[in-house]
Amino acid sequence: MRIGELASRAGVSVRSVRYYEEQHLVTSTRSPSGQRHYTQADVERVEFIQRLYAAGLSSRTILALLPCVDAPSEENSDAALVRMEQERDRLSAHIADLVRTREALDGLMATAREYREWLGTVDQAS
Repeated sequence: MRIGELASRAGVSVRSVRYYEEQHLVTSTRSPSGQRHYTQADVERVEFIQRLYAAGLSSRTILALLPCVDAPSEENSDAALVRMEQERDRLSAHIADLVRTREALDGLMATAREYREWLGTVDQAS
């Protein structure tokens, strides 16, 4: 199948498929005229890549995990586990930062509400 059909079947843009190729996440064969050709397995791979992106993984991380999918072995599985643990730690740190930011925002909102209430009492006293 050609790139447009792959993109359509996988629910992504043609641009995304080209990006995945640039990042070495997907490969194609080329016709004599240079057109890209893909298989049904490539549709499944793009869908899998999309799920990994949706989970917050970068293309670099996905590339590091693909050997575990493409050539399952004890070594590849161990390497994938190490990479996933690193990614989980990164996400946990990001979540902690987001929680702190939300708490700071909650504090600012409480201060703003108190100020609005105070303004209301000043206006009524005038």
